[in-house]
Amino acid sequence: MTKTRRQFLRDTACGLTAAAMVNSLDRLSIVNAMVQQQPEVASDYKALVCVFLSGGSDCNNMVVPVDAEYASYNTVRGPSGLAIPQSALLPINPASGRQFGLHPNLSPEVATPAQAAGLLGPWNQGKLAILANYGSLLRPTTKAQYQSNVGGAFRPYQLFSHSDQVNQQMSSIVNTTGQTGWGGRVADNTGSLNGVTILPMSLSVAGGNLFETGASTRQIAIGTGSLASVLSLSWNGPASANPFTNGSGFRQLLGFDRGQTLIRGASDTTNTALSADLILNQPDPTITATFPGTGLGNQLKQVAKLIKIKDTLGMKRQIFFCSLGGFDTHTNETATDPTQPNNAGAQGNLLTQFSQAARAFYDEMGAQGNSNSVTLFTISDFGRTFQPSGTGATAVGSDHAWGSHAFIMGGAVLGGTLYGAYPTLALNSPDDDGGNRGRWVPTTSIDQYGATLAAWYGLPANLLTTVFPNLSKFPTQNLGFLG
Repeated sequence: MTKTRRQFLRDTACGLTAAAMVNSLDRLSIVNAMVQQQPEVASDYKALVCVFLSGGSDCNNMVVPVDAEYASYNTVRGPSGLAIPQSALLPINPASGRQFGLHPNLSPEVATPAQAAGLLGPWNQGKLAILANYGSLLRPTTKAQYQSNVGGAFRPYQLFSHSDQVNQQMSSIVNTTGQTGWGGRVADNTGSLNGVTILPMSLSVAGGNLFETGASTRQIAIGTGSLASVLSLSWNGPASANPFTNGSGFRQLLGFDRGQTLIRGASDTTNTALSADLILNQPDPTITATFPGTGLGNQLKQVAKLIKIKDTLGMKRQIFFCSLGGFDTHTNETATDPTQPNNAGAQGNLLTQFSQAARAFYDEMGAQGNSNSVTLFTISDFGRTFQPSGTGATAVGSDHAWGSHAFIMGGAVLGGTLYGAYPTLALNSPDDDGGNRGRWVPTTSIDQYGATLAAWYGLPANLLTTVFPNLSKFPTQNLGFLG
């Protein structure tokens, strides 16, 4: 029986499988592409590495005041068992003022010397910064404005919802559901910095994601094994159509019907996967740092390998996405001894994994000579309530809130200090949204945070408000944590 071309494409496409997901595009991948004048090919290399702390990490236990305000913190969190004992906190003295302590598992080697190192080293070197109380904002917002919400102008869409707040963190679109991510839109507008390359600018080692989804550019998702196997492309269709064979029927069909939007999108996606499989099929480079064999450790190790072969790949700019899940800690957030690196409750254990993996990555970038060229940063769904939910070491947790803290690390980071404004740790304080649970109204927006990273990366100043639509509403558009 004679098949139509579309039947053939449908049948043969089903034979091509991949662990990689090549994602693209806003609404069926190739519509509404941003047409902007882009910068010329870069002469240097820069990379952004996003680590998404999935579930909403409790910022109130990550960075704790150890000055007079610790008493207020302990009054609210102590009776339930959620407070970190002051003696267990890792003291830091930010250049911005005040005294704080980090959760002990952000540098677990302090309490347990046999543990791999965490984040105190980069902090003391001035290469780790903390952004306090950032979140989704339509415009600068006070507690009174949030409560009055005149004309709907002060409340982001569906606050406190996981899916909506993840969308807002990744898209910076806070008045509706975003269809593209701010990382993807940065790639849309800086693609020419790479010149002609085989790999897309955006690469994920944690699956397809909204953050890297652009209007005109693609992301590619790979696994964490050897580079030669990360795509795991295979073929089980007719031998004559094998896409790995130049000149095969499948390869020829990829060039047909380029005028049809959906067909062009499918063809480009397949071509990208095949080309990526070819260029990544090479021996792993030697890595100096010892990465933990954890989920995030393996992800960041893969990113480190790709950065080390950046010249072979012909890359000048790259955006990477990693993820660490489990931060939705309604219960079992802490434990009786928070200094135990892997027995400190759900959040404590995750912070051990994050800090050790991030530190290994930081050390590896230094060993490669790429420290000044690579910036790692965190985002999360939201913060969590200052008021605990439940009591007891295994039962206590916290609920969904709003403002949170973020970490930014790398050789270009002007660290050893806090940026933004740390909230007043008291229920119904001026920073509480009025629900009397300690849900902090953010004082810095995701737009300002992302724009600071994007400007360092190479996004032209005149395109910042194209990528970050609410940025013009904030008087400070660059937070200054990157040199």
